[in-house]
Amino acid sequence: MRVVILGGGLVGGPMAFDLAKNGEFEVTVVDRDQACLAMIVKEHPEIDVLQEDLSNPETVSKLVAPFDLVVNSVPGFMGYETAKAIIKAGKDSVCIAFYEEDPFSLDQLARDHDVSMIMDCGVYPGMGSALIMHAAQQLDSVDTVLTYVGGLPEVREWPSQYKALFSPIDVIEEYVRPARYKENGFDVVRPALSDPEFISFPGIGTLEAFNTDGLRTLAKTIDAPNMKEKTLRYPGHIEAMAILRELGFFNKEKILEFDGVKVSPMDLTGKVLFPNWQLQKGEPDIMIFESIVKGLKDGEPKTYRIEMYDRYCPETDVNSMARTTGYTATVALRMLANGTYTHKGISPPEYMGQDPECVTFMLNHLNDKGVHWELKAA
Repeated sequence: MRVVILGGGLVGGPMAFDLAKNGEFEVTVVDRDQACLAMIVKEHPEIDVLQEDLSNPETVSKLVAPFDLVVNSVPGFMGYETAKAIIKAGKDSVCIAFYEEDPFSLDQLARDHDVSMIMDCGVYPGMGSALIMHAAQQLDSVDTVLTYVGGLPEVREWPSQYKALFSPIDVIEEYVRPARYKENGFDVVRPALSDPEFISFPGIGTLEAFNTDGLRTLAKTIDAPNMKEKTLRYPGHIEAMAILRELGFFNKEKILEFDGVKVSPMDLTGKVLFPNWQLQKGEPDIMIFESIVKGLKDGEPKTYRIEMYDRYCPETDVNSMARTTGYTATVALRMLANGTYTHKGISPPEYMGQDPECVTFMLNHLNDKGVHWELKAA
């Protein structure tokens, strides 16, 4: 079975390695960065690569045509149009591109083309969302879903004290896009980076948590009056990012001019900031996920906790973000390939969480890869 991965970066490359091992799939990686592709071929010559600009949806539709399955791993700002192009080509796919648009707006198009597309299939949204739905199904009613999630370099270094473990542009989107959540049955919109709190994690230390727009499809698929997601970073990150945002460094309008060329403040910020955020090969990172699901069962209060803590794996030289995000996507792809998951149309991860067979399949496969998720009654 032939698989094409659109985007071969920090997560795309390890996904390709995972799918290609043991000859399970014939894998091709497409990216515009020749250096990225050269590294993939050097480490895994059995993987085919293709240098191509994926910003044109028509190009994407033509590229994916010869393949059986597609993984959409492009940056978020390209994700929606790329997903649409994959659907128009009639290809089943798994998507980890976190874009602003509503994924369900593509549902009818996917059904019309008889396509299965699993969206937001990373850590969270992703496996965490599936397990939140799995926990919710054990309850008669859900009152609260509170989630904390973050990926960080294991070593905190000044001045940035952060490394972008996925597309840096997508990280900035988390700091710009208003955070939407539910409180006492009402939809609430707050600025990103708002409502800070400090939380201590064993073996990691104290982190700061802040509002981001991470509920995604959970706000529609689970009926709960209180739902919120917060992102985790090392203390001080909120203030640094808020200063840059309020000073206009994340503005995307082309209002600056250098040597006759108009650029946006965001273009300038990217050139200066992103090289300092680059996670170096072999540099250890960590992933943290905690979610609390509260509700009623047989008239009595009941609480479930979902936890996942992961670190860079030196044996495989795969960082934690790629392990926890990428392996979730490759496990989901395997479910499409072997027929374990067959829903047509757009599928958020919660749909997999509604099927105990899918949950067991995913937990077992991730556990085999050393990514351990735990769901327990508190």
